[in-house]
Amino acid sequence: MKNRMIDIGNFFFRYRNFIFPLIILAFYLASAPPAKLFSSETLEEVKDCAALLIALSGLLFRAVVIGYIYIKRGGRNKRVYAKDLVTSGMFSVCRNPLYVGNLTIYLGIFLMHGNLVIIVLGMLTYLFIYQCIVLAEEAYLEEKFGDGYRAYCRDVPRWIPSFSRFRQATQGMVFSIRRVFLKDYTTITATFLILALTEGYEEIAVGNIEVLRQPLMLFSIGIPILFVAIVKILKDRRWLMKADG
Repeated sequence: MKNRMIDIGNFFFRYRNFIFPLIILAFYLASAPPAKLFSSETLEEVKDCAALLIALSGLLFRAVVIGYIYIKRGGRNKRVYAKDLVTSGMFSVCRNPLYVGNLTIYLGIFLMHGNLVIIVLGMLTYLFIYQCIVLAEEAYLEEKFGDGYRAYCRDVPRWIPSFSRFRQATQGMVFSIRRVFLKDYTTITATFLILALTEGYEEIAVGNIEVLRQPLMLFSIGIPILFVAIVKILKDRRWLMKADG
């Protein structure tokens, strides 16, 4: 069973940038977002605010990870790869902090959708996929780093962050907001864009086509696109110096 999950993890690691958005799209097409939670406008607004806060907390968690230390998660040639065993920064709080941030973001996105079945099935799907990816990474890291990696696994939890270690984990490190923007601007943009499109989808599903012309909706969709364009231009013109890592 574990070997099969490792094979699945290697597959999704290689194609995740293409498949992950399709999974969200498939769930959204399977069921349109409900217009109101329990037919209550107030509960719907509370739910949307909670979804936004959860997604923001996922982005913030990723920012803390990347801002203190950055490791390349894209692998090499779309395969699991690591040059060094990174155990400092947030990686001494949790072995997979970026994935914890991702799962928190997905929870916010599915909560914004609001259909309980979609929330449960969506999160179970991503939890399974990320568990498979982690098993594939662990198999690679154990083979490459041996006893050093096994000792790291014994000391640091795989999923649940040990926040009591945060102060010690980041002591002497300098947080770089520049690195966060340079390395994670696409995730930031995609998160806000999906949240905005979810709200638009909800209105369209109940026949409110005019929502697409409302200034707030245009602003919510346009700002993330403008943000990613600005960061990309600044990077291309080297107005933002290349961040470490």
